[in-house]
Amino acid sequence: MSVRVLHVLDHSIPLHSGYTFRTLSLLREQRKLGWDTHHLTSPKHGEGLAQKDKTDVLEETVDGWHFYRTPVQAGKKTLPGLGEVRLMQQLEARLQTVAEQLRPQIIHVHSPVLNALPALKVGRRLGIPVVYEIRAFWEDAAVDHGTTSEGSLRYRMTRAMETHALKRVDHVFTICEGLRKDIVARGIAADKVTVIPNAVDIDSFEPGGQADLALKERLGLSDCTVLGFIGSFYAYEGLDLLLEALPQILQQRPDVRVLLVGGGPQDEALKAQAVRLGVQDKVIFTGRVPHAEVKRYYDLVDLLVYPRHSMRLTELVTPLKPLEAMAQGRILVASDVGGHHELIRDGHTGYLFKSDSVDSLVQVLSRVLSERQHWPSIRSQGRRFVETERNWAASVANYVQPYGRLLVGR
Repeated sequence: MSVRVLHVLDHSIPLHSGYTFRTLSLLREQRKLGWDTHHLTSPKHGEGLAQKDKTDVLEETVDGWHFYRTPVQAGKKTLPGLGEVRLMQQLEARLQTVAEQLRPQIIHVHSPVLNALPALKVGRRLGIPVVYEIRAFWEDAAVDHGTTSEGSLRYRMTRAMETHALKRVDHVFTICEGLRKDIVARGIAADKVTVIPNAVDIDSFEPGGQADLALKERLGLSDCTVLGFIGSFYAYEGLDLLLEALPQILQQRPDVRVLLVGGGPQDEALKAQAVRLGVQDKVIFTGRVPHAEVKRYYDLVDLLVYPRHSMRLTELVTPLKPLEAMAQGRILVASDVGGHHELIRDGHTGYLFKSDSVDSLVQVLSRVLSERQHWPSIRSQGRRFVETERNWAASVANYVQPYGRLLVGR
């Protein structure tokens, strides 16, 4: 089957995020299937660039991938909601132009719903099927970012927009069973929803290597047991819980240190918390590091910790990082939120603790650190899981049947 597909994206490389990494993995595998993929980003891509990098280019090639861009059009501050309306109008106009030029057989629009609604208009206008891939619900992400609260008027309106789009697109894709169940519960036919699971490119990950002793010494981690997190510091990641547990862990194991690599909205709050708890000399904040350097920091960590708080976002959505950790043969401890439950078999491919419980986290960390004899088995079982079940080729194969039905329907 050959197909020309136009992907509509929130943002893309050169910005680095879980969103952009998943996008590239999907595109690579679609290209391997012989599909002709094209790519358009929303105005939010430009908003995410540093000021010095902002341009008004309409097309751009990054690392061999060609993108059509939607320029950011500056506007005055407006009433709540009008900014989103303007963003959708800008994307709709740009998508209309690009779609008329490319004449794709399918418009494949990715979260958020601000992309889906303009794509629906253009698709109906040009007679092109529109599929919608949901990676998370926009309203739940807004709750975590603190821009709204669950059950608020904005929350309900955004949820209604999402459901409106779901009912009108030709097919729905999503990343995990938690989201699929929520979508079906909104009245969407089960056979209209397909899961494209988060996965990893197994060839891009090698089992963990030896720690760089010079880097370890520079960070003050020599002769220490290192608990680590590498990623973005969002509130839902629960890093505050890890810091809250640290004083109790240090009573049992004075050699423990916490290594936090990355940055984000919670950066300053976490540093202040470490000071308040009196553990600032036991927590190392490296700041963001170049992507090419990340593996060096992974190699310093004895035990990766993913202590996500329980909320709709984390209960429904599966993250990528635990899969990447398993692919590298890492040992990980994670909260038992729904998104982790889909990925981690407790005591088999990793370890789970009761979400939002400092006591449970302390107990599980203490037990895992004292049972290192089991780590080789956990490492091999985690690696085998991603090799056999969570690779991108297997995930992307799930597009074939729904795409095929839409092409036959045309």
